[in-house]
Amino acid sequence: MSAADEILDIVDENDVVVGESPRGEAYARGLRHRCVFVRARDAEGRLFVHRRTATKLVFPSLYDMFVGGVVGAGESYDSAALREAEEELGVSGLPDPVFLFKFLYDDGAGRTWWSAVYEVRCELPVNPQVEEVAWHAFLTEEEVERRLPEWTWVPDGLAAYERLREHRATG
Repeated sequence: MSAADEILDIVDENDVVVGESPRGEAYARGLRHRCVFVRARDAEGRLFVHRRTATKLVFPSLYDMFVGGVVGAGESYDSAALREAEEELGVSGLPDPVFLFKFLYDDGAGRTWWSAVYEVRCELPVNPQVEEVAWHAFLTEEEVERRLPEWTWVPDGLAAYERLREHRATG
């Protein structure tokens, strides 16, 4: 099954399931669904940053400071966060990612999804999926901040990053 054929729950503005759709159709029709964003840190506290492959359905070849992806039909946010983190990092046996908050991403141009943000520590050697990750490194927070204006980042990841900064500032 291709990524476009994966079945997703379609949700309303309150994150209540109202139907199901293949991922490709959900993207093409701008149907609201669910996603997870997992901020992965190594043993030294550095952030996993990567550039997405050119074959990704959404935001190909852009940089991202989160791993994650869509929540499958009937799947919980927590399960999706662990599954996606292990898949993208190419590891097994991660601790459960810690849930931080949830927000509705809407770019006003037909891309909208409920987004659950998590953090996880990955002390295992990573072997990212070549289908998902074209380049990767663990960078300090300062290095990520320096790269924000230099690299083209996924817009939903930037939105999650801004909300994470607000979340931390308000406790």
